[in-house]
Amino acid sequence: MGLSLALNSARSSLIATSAQVALAARNTAGASDPFYTRKIANLVATSGGSAVSIQRATDSALFDRKLSATSSVAASEAVLDGLTTLKGTIGDTDDGTSPAARLGALNAALLMAANKPDDAALARTAVDRARDLASSLAAGATAVQSVRAQADAGLADSVARINDLLTQFDAANRLVTNGTGSGADVTDALDDRDRILAGLSQEIGITTVTRAGNDVAIYTDSGVPLFERSPRRVSFTPTTTFSAGTIGAAVTVDGVPVTGATSPMPVHSGRIAGLAELRDGVATRYEAQLDGIANGLIDAFAETGTDALGNPVRAAGLFTAGPGGPVPNGTTANQLGLAARIRVNAAVDPQQGGNVSLLRDGGIAGTAYRSNPNPATNAAYPDRLRALAAALGADRPFDASSDLGTRSSLQDFATASTGWLSAKRQAATTNSDYQSTLLARASDAYSNATGVNTDDETAMTLQLERSYTASAKLLTVINDLLKTLMDAVR
Repeated sequence: MGLSLALNSARSSLIATSAQVALAARNTAGASDPFYTRKIANLVATSGGSAVSIQRATDSALFDRKLSATSSVAASEAVLDGLTTLKGTIGDTDDGTSPAARLGALNAALLMAANKPDDAALARTAVDRARDLASSLAAGATAVQSVRAQADAGLADSVARINDLLTQFDAANRLVTNGTGSGADVTDALDDRDRILAGLSQEIGITTVTRAGNDVAIYTDSGVPLFERSPRRVSFTPTTTFSAGTIGAAVTVDGVPVTGATSPMPVHSGRIAGLAELRDGVATRYEAQLDGIANGLIDAFAETGTDALGNPVRAAGLFTAGPGGPVPNGTTANQLGLAARIRVNAAVDPQQGGNVSLLRDGGIAGTAYRSNPNPATNAAYPDRLRALAAALGADRPFDASSDLGTRSSLQDFATASTGWLSAKRQAATTNSDYQSTLLARASDAYSNATGVNTDDETAMTLQLERSYTASAKLLTVINDLLKTLMDAVR
């Protein structure tokens, strides 16, 4: 009886030790996988001796923090990428390519022409600077729409990935819940499920709730269900072409908008939150600033004449928005899309067969709008040029949607616009760096709590090997005793 018990104990020890050695090897093999969590062998007493149950090292609070940080990083990087594109396309006041720098160049050219109004070359230079400014505004408007289109395409990609990940999660969650119910080892399946959650958190901010049987429900960070026993459908309709005033579609979850101004429960983080803010917020506000500059230019360079009844009327002068463009009226009405349409009036542009002397004399809109009473004899007429330079420096209204002041000079507004874009980019850079640091710290903390230390696993393996050797030695001794007993009986 004593030998039988010793034999069973030695066999159970060998089996348990073998399982622990195999688990240590499994941990070592998974050490390089960032989503692999350390597996722990627990010895459980049974009627036949002992058995090994496997659990994994986990820390739900740290994992949730890691998911949150991942979402925040994705959102900040999406905004930063768009702002970097705008900044690279438009430049700043120092490099001479921004609307503010070119507005300053136009003002300087006007003052030089006013000091020598009979010099056609100076007038031509002023028109050239005006053309550069109009081109800069048009390029800025094109860049804005390009960034918005890229953000919209990014939203479509994110939604497709979210739906794919939710489908993967459904399969992984079923594997976990079924294995938990049958008592199988589901630790690797839990790792796979966490891997999917990490990928999902990059696209959209999420929170999770673990329920009985290891079942998990997923919600957006605003509370909209993404997965409840089964995946919810995330939908989005891409916009084919963006222009001024285009409103992109919202991302919806089971028909509930989670992006856009009308969303009752907008998401706060994840790539789709950053892309939606870029497409519908930052880019449109900068577009409003460019439109405000274009509107101010058309109004500042407008010409005033009289109608048949002697009433004053205004018409586009040096700058125009083309046929059907708004009549300059000193207000911010109807300015949407002006930055994309503003051009130098063909009547004064020598590249289009125009007469540059009209800049000095007036009458770009027709002889009824002429300022110089005797253009043929008064080539030194400076009044119109000085008035144009003064108009650039005068305060005028700007739309509040531009996110800048509602009244300032054109030069100050254009400079503030360039500074606004630089400040937004700097803030996005700072936020991205901060969120990236938080993610790195959260990842390190989670790895320290749940990751594999190969040195520890090696030490554990050596200890288990000694235990295995002792159990094997005990079996040898028991075998010898049993052999002696059988020989004595025979």
